[in-house]
Amino acid sequence: MTDLQKRFHDIIAPVIEFDYETEIIDGKGSWVTAADGRQYLDFACGIAVTNMGHRPDAVVAAAQAQLNRLWHAGGAYLYEPIVEAAEKIVDITPDGIDKILFMNSGAEAVEASVKLARKVSGRQGIITFRAGFHGRTMGSVTYTTSKAKYRQGYHPLLPSTFVTPFPHPFGWGMTQEDANAYALRELEFKFRYEVTPGEIAAFLVEPMQGEGGYYPASHQFIHALRAIADEHGILLIADEVQTGFGRTGDWFTSQVYDVRPDILVMGKAIANGLPLSAVGASAAVFDAWPSGSHGTTFGGNPVSCAASAANVDALRDVVPTVDRVSEYAFSRWNELKERHRTIGDVRGLGLMIGIELVTEGNEPDTEAFASIGKHAHQAGMFILNCGPAGNVIRFIPPLNVSRDDLDRGIDILSDAIKAYEG
Repeated sequence: MTDLQKRFHDIIAPVIEFDYETEIIDGKGSWVTAADGRQYLDFACGIAVTNMGHRPDAVVAAAQAQLNRLWHAGGAYLYEPIVEAAEKIVDITPDGIDKILFMNSGAEAVEASVKLARKVSGRQGIITFRAGFHGRTMGSVTYTTSKAKYRQGYHPLLPSTFVTPFPHPFGWGMTQEDANAYALRELEFKFRYEVTPGEIAAFLVEPMQGEGGYYPASHQFIHALRAIADEHGILLIADEVQTGFGRTGDWFTSQVYDVRPDILVMGKAIANGLPLSAVGASAAVFDAWPSGSHGTTFGGNPVSCAASAANVDALRDVVPTVDRVSEYAFSRWNELKERHRTIGDVRGLGLMIGIELVTEGNEPDTEAFASIGKHAHQAGMFILNCGPAGNVIRFIPPLNVSRDDLDRGIDILSDAIKAYEG
């Protein structure tokens, strides 16, 4: 154990988990440097946060310039960066998003979105989707069902929350079409047996599930939700905290599916690593939320907003390239799937790709990622997992990753899978 590791365990609450205890002192682009000088390919990306890689020049410059002027306001007075960031974000969001509310974290933005939906609809019920992840605060963990342990010991949770299935075709052994039909039928039963549609304020859904296993919703399913929401006056909240800012091939997955959310939740890559999140909605929705009904001290921090505005500008040249890089990455992973029995499924959108690891009986392989992740780390790479069994590799390189680094990462993981299979 290094000195820093010992100090860490002596002083930091153990409830916070770190995937690796390697001490990192520097990062640039797709790479980070450890205290011993060794470099690692970082395909963890701070859990899909550093979409532009580490320390992108324009974002660093904007944050540093703002640090030299004003770095906190606390809502006491106006400042340019909060307006500029909001204007740039609205410019890239799906149609119908007119205004922005800045918060600090994804979980906080989720909670704000639910408060907004309840307040303006006059209804209290929220429908969420099984295996969704929406945060770990007391409110957001109510809507999180990606792992039961996230809710263990925290009951009672918020009332009037109803959970219904999200299509998992591979996990259910179904076609996408059959999985969609099953999930929509269960939603119909929810309305028939548990709660009437008129009591529901919002559907809270990830257009592509993250922590739950990297499952895309599909056009059919997400458009069916939009139609049901319209029929019953239910607001559609798209939680795009992980999928936003180019990760899935367009600025937001809602645009990939060509669906209009009533409320859009953003975070993670919004400022490429500085703490910031946001809720977007139409002017009509936001204007119906009485002034003072919600608030924040640090949300919309000037430095984070300056970084966010610069980050959006930097991503403008990168987002159009994601589909091309994605096509290449999927071709390589699908080729590897044919060669490795451990790879049961390759799925996702853009550069948010899930590689599900399975046993010979096609069950989730709970030990596979531990071995593969360790092997990859020894070979000089950071990677994360997801899914209830922790058996899905999150393949989330920076969006501006070079072809050489992309190939290197896939080669390392291929070797790790081969080693695991023996």
